[in-house]
Amino acid sequence: MNFAKKLSSRSFFVFNLVLIGVIFGFSLAFLSFSCSTPQSKATAYAQVNPVVIPEDALTVLESLQTVFNSVSDKVLPSVVEITTISVQRRSTQPMNGIPWEFFFGPRGDDGQGQEREYRSQALGSGILVRQDRNTYYVLTNNHVVDGANEILVTLRDGSEFEAQLIGKDSRRDLALISFTSNAGWPLAVLGDSDRVKVGDWAIAMGNPLGEQFAFSVTMGIVSAVERTGGPGGNINDFIQTDASINQGNSGGPLVNARGEVIGINTWIASNSGGGSVGLGFAIPINNAKRAIDDFIRYGRINDGWLGVSLNDLDREVLQMLGLEGKRGALASQVFLGSPADKAGIRPGDFITAIDGREIRESLQLTQAIGNVRPGDSAVLTVFRDGREMTISVRIETRTDEVTSDSKNLWPGLTVSGLTDQMRSGLNLDRNAQGVYVVSVTPETPAAVIGIQRGDRIIAINDVEVRDMASFYRVLRERTDRELKFTFIRGDNTLDTLNYRR
Repeated sequence: MNFAKKLSSRSFFVFNLVLIGVIFGFSLAFLSFSCSTPQSKATAYAQVNPVVIPEDALTVLESLQTVFNSVSDKVLPSVVEITTISVQRRSTQPMNGIPWEFFFGPRGDDGQGQEREYRSQALGSGILVRQDRNTYYVLTNNHVVDGANEILVTLRDGSEFEAQLIGKDSRRDLALISFTSNAGWPLAVLGDSDRVKVGDWAIAMGNPLGEQFAFSVTMGIVSAVERTGGPGGNINDFIQTDASINQGNSGGPLVNARGEVIGINTWIASNSGGGSVGLGFAIPINNAKRAIDDFIRYGRINDGWLGVSLNDLDREVLQMLGLEGKRGALASQVFLGSPADKAGIRPGDFITAIDGREIRESLQLTQAIGNVRPGDSAVLTVFRDGREMTISVRIETRTDEVTSDSKNLWPGLTVSGLTDQMRSGLNLDRNAQGVYVVSVTPETPAAVIGIQRGDRIIAINDVEVRDMASFYRVLRERTDRELKFTFIRGDNTLDTLNYRR
């Protein structure tokens, strides 16, 4: 009994001691927390009071944000996702010693295997631009739908429609497809890309990198205009933007701050060939407006055709031709019977303007001529033998047949003047004269009478040729009906056959 009492008293003492320890520890913790400062590395808590931003600055930012919200709400419903299926058939080859039928099914009747179908899928973007009753037309890139056997259009709300190809053009990388729907889908508003300036807001929309990121919006500025050098021989000038454009954005709209489409996103420049590095390019929408009408009416773009082979000249060649300080494109060759030939344009003419609009390079002239409707006339400003003249040309329709008919390309060769560096490389005397043949087009007059690349032409129809200027001057004046070259090949001076046209 005494032992139990002693034990009970001892337990009570221990309990009180533990209780005092807990209370003391809690007090220390509370005191430590109470004495901690905001600089302590202990637990941090969000501030209750927000950061103070000047009201006028916040108003500006929120107004800009509202613009982007409104543009997205306005344009995204007219953006579409384009899925294409391309089908290819290939013959399967028999494999000796392997049970072919077990793996691939029965062989063909000839025992040489069967044709198998291979389907590949691609994704791009487009924009609703036209409606005719229950038919909707979608503008996109040619490379998005080129070679497609099946085309599926998906709108932002998930509605899907099978689409048909209406027309396409590889040189401009534009295409038009259509689908049928009784619903009322909104159309995009097409702006005026001629008014686009460097520094303008640029908003890109589309379906980058697959369905997971469909109907994305990115924002930047217009970095440059009138860029050239697009892939695949594209003849467009381009709007350059740093708005993020990635694979899958092709065919989607580039939009200004008013929600107007100013371009069609087309390609990106990247060292890796992959994602955006801030160098995206869009076809100006003005380049596509007439194309939409032509696609619907003809199924193709009716480009204008002048009928010349054009070259861009560097400063040295401009000096050789007496064209220092001039900008334009050299008509180095002319198609016989073409609009240019009928109007009196001759090889060596330097074209500096069309209808009063300055021409800086050959691609710009090609595009400007293409935009002239066949049957209309264009006035070209031309420099010939140091004097300026204007020539009116009635433009015709460009077709693959007329542009590939090389036998009519006059004279059929491209030449270069002799520089000191070329004379040294060719082991020629420093006073050597003539022009060096850079290339000869097969089946042309020059090719038929025997001229080859590397020949040095020193006379035309027995009239001396000293340099590029005299080459084109003699070619214009002395070759109405007959053409003969005197040239040097190796150590031999030779005459070609006579070409009569």
